Amino acid sequence: MDDIDLYKDIKVKPMDAIVFGCSYGPDSMALFRTLLEYRKKSDVRLVCAHVNHDKRKESEKEKEDLEKFCKDHDVIFEYMKIEKYGDDNFHNEARNIRYGFFDQVVKKYNAKYLMTAHHGDDLMETILMRIARGSTLKGYSGFQKSVKMDNYYIYRPFVEYTKDDLVNYCHKYKVPFAIDSSNYSDVYTRNRYRKEIIPFLKKEEKDIHKKFLKFSKVLTLADNFIEEEASKTFNKIIKNGNLIIDKYLDINDFLRRIVLEKFISSFYQDDLMLINDKHLDLIDKLIKSRKSNSRVNLPNDVIVVKSYNILSISRNPSLLSSYEIEVDKDVILPNGHKLEYLEEVKGNSNNIIKLSSKEVILPLIVRTRKLGDVMAIKGGGHKKVKDIFIDSKIPLTDRDLWPIVVDSASHIVFVPGLKKSKFDKTNDEFYDIILKYE
Repeated sequence: MDDIDLYKDIKVKPMDAIVFGCSYGPDSMALFRTLLEYRKKSDVRLVCAHVNHDKRKESEKEKEDLEKFCKDHDVIFEYMKIEKYGDDNFHNEARNIRYGFFDQVVKKYNAKYLMTAHHGDDLMETILMRIARGSTLKGYSGFQKSVKMDNYYIYRPFVEYTKDDLVNYCHKYKVPFAIDSSNYSDVYTRNRYRKEIIPFLKKEEKDIHKKFLKFSKVLTLADNFIEEEASKTFNKIIKNGNLIIDKYLDINDFLRRIVLEKFISSFYQDDLMLINDKHLDLIDKLIKSRKSNSRVNLPNDVIVVKSYNILSISRNPSLLSSYEIEVDKDVILPNGHKLEYLEEVKGNSNNIIKLSSKEVILPLIVRTRKLGDVMAIKGGGHKKVKDIFIDSKIPLTDRDLWPIVVDSASHIVFVPGLKKSKFDKTNDEFYDIILKYE
């Protein structure tokens, strides 16, 4: 294993930062040592990013040993400890937290590369697990040696080497490391592949990892070709980040699947392993459903929403999910629109309402919808706000933030842009309040 050749494909200048994930296991400590050798030639700055998963009593000691090793070799040490886990799959959740931390460290040092110690055995495990559970064509290829993120690359220099290669490397150069005992627990799916299936395959074929690497590269090439062809279709079906359903249903089944994978992949990048056939089937079923408005939930809080002829995808909306604001002056709303007071007005659209302070109880309040909201509409009768949204074909993604104007007695006086209440006045009637929604 030639230390320098491992990094012949990367492009750095002196004093550029390289961040590398390091657990103090043999894989990552082998990575550490090869990067120290590379630094002698390239004069880069090395930043070691260590995550304590707080699952073993030995973790604290390993953190201390790694921190000392960094200090002894003039390497920057960045550290985080996972204090709390949710109810998600442990490996997926830990990975998401870990890569979130890595991303922060990369941005802190403006690094061009994040290095990880994933090797050929890891690639085999990943491919086999995805075949067993179902995945996308890209997913079946496992992971790539180099992945372009927004402003940096994830680079895995060891994909052509095995776990044994890295352990032997550590022994050869007397590199310290610790063995994670949880790697032998049968509780985790990956460990069962690691203990039983991988050794069997290696017994059948010593260089089996190279065959898997070739398989991965072939699938990647095929996926790149198909994606190039699918992009021509994709650009006709995806408009403003949304999928146009009737156009999607006009293409053949194979292209549909590829377009759907591409539509979703922008939200997962290197985490596409979280998406499998069941998720794609759910989305396809959602698209073909007779329901005008419905949604499915995907991993990592991603939501796919069908609203009439539009399919949208979003994650962790930054806007508030609910609000209540007193309208005593012009108001900028969380959905990006504005409610403003006018002195006079021309026209009579659903964006404007004229009110009498003698009939409504001030102050006016703008809020999000509530369950059971009903408005006494202009012209007589009552209408549920829910039905107003449906009649106006307002997408589900917009309804939770749509403004509802009420008076202090909780009477709904205005659903801006959509419907006016019985409190709206004509030009011939008395009014002293004019509200405009824009």
